Amino acid sequence: MHTHILPEKLPNFAEKFGYGDFIHLIHHTPGRAKMMKGDAFFREIEANCWDPDLRIREYEQYRTRVQVVCTIPVMFSYWAKAADCLELSKYLNDHIAQLVHDYPDRYLGLGTVPMQDADTAIRELKRCKEIGLLGIQIGSNINDRNLNEEAFFPIFQACRDLNMALFVHPWNMMGEDHMRRYWLPWLVGMPAETSRAICSMIFGGVLERLPDLRVCFAHAGGSFLPTIGRIQHGYNCRPDLVAIDNPVPPAEYLGRFWVDCITHDPAMLRYVMDRVGPDKVTLGSDYPFPLGDLEIGAFIEEMSLPEDMLQKIFCDNTLDWLGIPTAAPFLHGIPNPTGAV
Repeated sequence: MHTHILPEKLPNFAEKFGYGDFIHLIHHTPGRAKMMKGDAFFREIEANCWDPDLRIREYEQYRTRVQVVCTIPVMFSYWAKAADCLELSKYLNDHIAQLVHDYPDRYLGLGTVPMQDADTAIRELKRCKEIGLLGIQIGSNINDRNLNEEAFFPIFQACRDLNMALFVHPWNMMGEDHMRRYWLPWLVGMPAETSRAICSMIFGGVLERLPDLRVCFAHAGGSFLPTIGRIQHGYNCRPDLVAIDNPVPPAEYLGRFWVDCITHDPAMLRYVMDRVGPDKVTLGSDYPFPLGDLEIGAFIEEMSLPEDMLQKIFCDNTLDWLGIPTAAPFLHGIPNPTGAV
């Protein structure tokens, strides 16, 4: 997991709805486009963000055949009116569903839903399943509200009931306005955001109430696993502050959720596998963005891991998280089928 994709053409939703910093694209030269957040430049993207055939060729350079695709987190737009966010979500979800339909042996898809309104989100979640998507990607917080809040629980419950996977990706980084220099929101804020999401779902009892919810956290769980000793110690020494909604120690949840492998560090990946277990680490790329593993697992192949562990990371663990049998027809004869979400 996780690999991001956009449609080549995006409507100007800000003009349509009459407000907001919705993302739109300016194709200013062949094969390149500016992502604009309202009137402000957000990011430059290239054709590998939208061209399915180019993406396939680039992935095949690293012996990876199947990509699990989801939108770019800035597209979530949870700050918008729920009905408008729903229209945007449908546009993005229909694009990914069409991609999966057109390339059934190359792409698997995750949707996005208007998390700011549970009823609307659940309706779109059900539609995502109907159009062939295997789960949804959500942000690490919803308009600065943590994932333990009861308003979001029905969405997680619906994911469980519908057998839809859940992928949590950092976005809307806390403290971003105070650390813009040195790219700190991406280097410091993103790992902290993912730990915030995991801690919220553990301490808020979401994972305890929904033990069958299949949830994966981006970027190897961010700073959660490197700081689990501190988190567990905090639970031990101040249960009056930490264990107020769920009495189960946080360390007991290790191995009950998935994380991807994006550590950029073999020593850290070995530690991550030791903490969550070899069955709970999936391949990740964050393709096509520079902070991702754009050589798609090359550093893992150099770690001298046993073949069965490589098979788990590169394929089986992702299939397990997505709820796909390892004997699925499209996997037949593919040595390293699954890429990244």
